[in-house]
Amino acid sequence: MSNAISFFSDDEMLSVKTLYHLIDAGFLGVKNIDLNKKVSRQIKKQKSRKNKRILGQSIEKRPDIIDVREELGHWEIDTVVGLKNKTDAVLLTVTERKTRFEFILKVEGKQASFVNKALLQLRKQFGSYFGALFKTITADNGKDFSGINELLKDTLAIYFTHPYSSWERGTNENHNGIIRRFIQKGRSVSDVSDQLVQRIQTWMNNLPRRILGFQTPKELFLEEITKLQLFTNEKVNLLS
Repeated sequence: MSNAISFFSDDEMLSVKTLYHLIDAGFLGVKNIDLNKKVSRQIKKQKSRKNKRILGQSIEKRPDIIDVREELGHWEIDTVVGLKNKTDAVLLTVTERKTRFEFILKVEGKQASFVNKALLQLRKQFGSYFGALFKTITADNGKDFSGINELLKDTLAIYFTHPYSSWERGTNENHNGIIRRFIQKGRSVSDVSDQLVQRIQTWMNNLPRRILGFQTPKELFLEEITKLQLFTNEKVNLLS
């Protein structure tokens, strides 16, 4: 009504949503059953997502030095899926936090046994140098990583993110998004050639990054391993 008198200013008026919250909390002398319109609405209940699968140490126990990215050797890991079936291959992506250096490994499937096999190959590739380069790995609690704690616990520390918190391994997640420029969702990874996977890895590791002062991940990674004074030219060539 245009002639209605308002006893409250616009700043003092509460929204309908706020009023409903106050009623739900019991702050007003009104109950939901008194509100015909509200009880007729379909209220969505928020599901409490609890992580039933505990694969190892929580990311909460991860040392602070990993967060500040001042030390080489702390990695994030994930799988990139093409087709959502158990027979298609996947890409195992392993990203170093400080340098953003990336390994992309095509594996037979998302099962833990295939992931473990790929990690064993990576460890074999670097032999006795593996421990110097790989100090920690941060993964999610997916079934694909259910075996890495047992596989690598004697070599390095494994940490697992909270459920539905991909941002806790955000460097790796960002790199997976870059890979999607070349291999879109719904494309069979089994049909992707090993040569294309290698080209994507090489391109990403040779891409200048603003966050690295416009160095490439490969340049910075090589600088870091040179400081370790462990690598021969033969081993450095494995990074190309």
